[in-house]
Order: sequence, then C-alpha cells, then structure tokens
Amino acid sequence: MMERIVALLIAVMLSSVLVAEDRTPDPQAGYDHLINTPYLPPYFDQETFDNVWKVWPKALRDEAEQADADTRRRMAFERYGLTGRPEDPTKPLQYVVDPKGNWTLNCFSCHGGQVDGKTIPGLPNNRFDFAGITDEIRLAKALLGKKLVPTDYSSLVFPMGNNKGTTNAVNFGVALLSLRDADLNFVPGASFPKMLHHDMEPPPWWHFAKKENIYLDGFAPKGHRGLLQFTLVRDNKAKAFRDREEDFRDVYAYLSSLAAPKYPGPVDQAKADKGRIVFTSHCSECHGTYGDKAEYPERMVPIDEVKTDRARLDSLTPAHREGYGQSWFNTYGEQKGLIADPAGYVAPPLDGVWASAPYLHNGSVPTLWHLLHPDKRPPVWRWKDLDYDHQHMGISVEVLNEVPSGLSSIDKREVFDTSRFGKSAAGHDFPNVLDEREKEDLLEYLKTL
Repeated sequence: MMERIVALLIAVMLSSVLVAEDRTPDPQAGYDHLINTPYLPPYFDQETFDNVWKVWPKALRDEAEQADADTRRRMAFERYGLTGRPEDPTKPLQYVVDPKGNWTLNCFSCHGGQVDGKTIPGLPNNRFDFAGITDEIRLAKALLGKKLVPTDYSSLVFPMGNNKGTTNAVNFGVALLSLRDADLNFVPGASFPKMLHHDMEPPPWWHFAKKENIYLDGFAPKGHRGLLQFTLVRDNKAKAFRDREEDFRDVYAYLSSLAAPKYPGPVDQAKADKGRIVFTSHCSECHGTYGDKAEYPERMVPIDEVKTDRARLDSLTPAHREGYGQSWFNTYGEQKGLIADPAGYVAPPLDGVWASAPYLHNGSVPTLWHLLHPDKRPPVWRWKDLDYDHQHMGISVEVLNEVPSGLSSIDKREVFDTSRFGKSAAGHDFPNVLDEREKEDLLEYLKTL
C-alpha cells in the first residue's frame, strides 16, 4: 500500500513538472503579475500616501490642503513621477496596491512612463523620483507615528539617483548580489564591495524582443531568470526565486510581446523618405534597419569610438559579470554568450525612439534635435513642463547657465548638470558629418520608427 502511495506521489510530482515545462507562457499573465503580485515587501500604506502632502513645502502644502482627494492624488503622482494604469487611471502603474492598501514597488516604476499625455507600459519613466518619494514617505510616516521599514532609510545610506528618471540601478544589483552565493543563499559575513555610483536611464522594454543579450553593455544572455534580479532584497530567501520562476516566464513573454508606440503627430513623408536614405547610409550599420526587411545587428561599439560617458561601463568589473554568469540567474553558466569584459556599449534599436527622451544612456540629452547637434547640447538644463516638444523631438526644457542656488533636493533633481560624474552629454558625435538639411530629414524619418 505504501509503495502505491509513494508511486502516486512521484507520478503527480513528475506530471506537475512536465505541465510547467510544457505550459505556454502568457504575456497578459506577465503584465498581471507585475501590477498585482508583490514581489517585494510593502513600502507604505494608502493612509501614508494620502497624507504625504502634509510634508511638502508650504506653498504646495497650502494648495493641497484646499484641494479634494483626487486633486491631491494627481499632485502626488506628478511630484513623484507616477502615472495611472491604462486600464484604471485611479491606480498607480508603478506600484502594486493590495486589498489592504499596502503599496509595493514594481518594475514599472522605472519601465512605465508617460509621453505626450499618454501612459505607456514599457516606456522609460523619465519622471520617477525614487529618492524623492522615499524621503517624503519617511517623513510622512514619522508625522503619522507609523513604523519605519528598512526601505525608508535606503536613500540615507545608498545613492538612489541624482535626477528624476534616472537611478543607480546597476549598483543596486551589484550590492545585493554580492551578499549571496551562486544559489542565491545569503553568505554569512558578506558585505558590499567598492562601487562606482552613477545614474542611468532605463531602456525601453519594446527593444527586449530584438536582443540576444541585455543591458547597455550587452554582457548578459537574455533569460527569464535574470528578470528576477529586482527582487534581490533581504526578505526574499533563495526559495522565493524558484517559487516565482513560472511567473517570470510570463513576464518574459510580456516583454517580448511589446511593440514601439507610434508617433502621434504629423509626418512630412517626403522629408522622411529622404531621411531614410540618410539613415541607411549613416546610422543603420549600428542601429539596424526598419520596415518589411528589418534587421538589428546588436553591434557593440567600442567606448573609444562612441565616446559617451563611460561610468556605466566601468561600474561593472569582469568579476561582477562572471559572478552573475555563474549564478542561478544565468542557469549557472549554461546560458552561453556572457561577455565578462565588454569593449563598450551596444547600439540600441531605434523603433519608438521619438518617445524615449532624454537620450544617451544617462539621460543627458533632452531631445533628438540636440542628439543630432552635438555642439548645441546644453551643459545645464531642467524640465520646463510635461508637454512633448514636437519641434525638437523630446522633453520640454529650459536651458540654464548654471544650477540655481537654494533649490530643495527634490527641485534640484529637476536640473541636469552634465559636468557631474557619470552625466556627460559628450560623445555620439557621428551626426557631425551631416549638413543641416540631412539632419532635418533624418529627424523626420525617426518619427516613423
């Protein structure tokens, strides 16, 4: 009798494994996982968010005090770079909100933004202020007498991002993975390594399907396990990653299903046709071709050739990359193609490039016009408003002579200073070989991608 029970249990276990392996990943389920499943501990609750306005500067606080609840929510969303979900604008795309009102960060905090008034999952969130919301939620909790959690202190001990829309994400991964072994178990006594802190802008998710390797330096083979890195917090033990692996097969399918958004404005087709010729001659070798016979070369451009800011490249050592490659995230090295010491950065695809301002990997160039005019890139600029700049193709900015004095920390993150470490707008000066008419035609063509 016991033998029959054991045999039955083994059969059930084997069948469940086969079902999991044979199951077709579901893109819609992947999206649902990201917005509904908390893969991290909750950061704060609804009451805290509803009262965060009480710690704002006086003028803004007075405005919020006179407003109704919906207006205060909109003000908070704008202040921290949050957007409503396409299917339900009353809920934040960037957080999971459970039935008890607990808010948990999700991937869309960096990879879900808004352009020309439209929320687009997969779009880099160029307004998210990770440091700002962390700091002011901590103050709101103190005001309400609520218990603080480890995340509330994070901005005090670890750089979160010096500009809205950028984060220190690479070093988040370096720090947290350094505390674990290849099986993702915690290593007793492990500590953070020396790190090169810097900010970078997240890439568009609709590029995911075109790539074999991911990340700016293209070092990591693409796989569903690697997507779980954002859950590398202390609360998640090694088993948690195995338990969630099936969810992230769906998330992988979701990322692979995304397509670039179409440019919403008019296009001068005659100029765009001329721009296609310019693009084919000067840009396609690195960035690929588009249309019926689209091809993407995934070309690694040496840093001495592209000449953009190299902080991101230098922030990962060969040992960091090899450690990732031998871990569970990369199936212990079974996924081939890891590049431990890349020569530079991978030129990205450009479909949907109109939507993903600001440009270069560190977000230092506000518009495509400035990208095509290297000598006109502003050394210091700040957001003017949330309107899309259709003339220059990018965000609406005010060019400054210097960083204004006396700004609060949250207002200072609106100002981009290209003289700071990791924030150079230099490099990618290839457009210098084009004349002004060619640049105008090329800009028009980029609208069509």
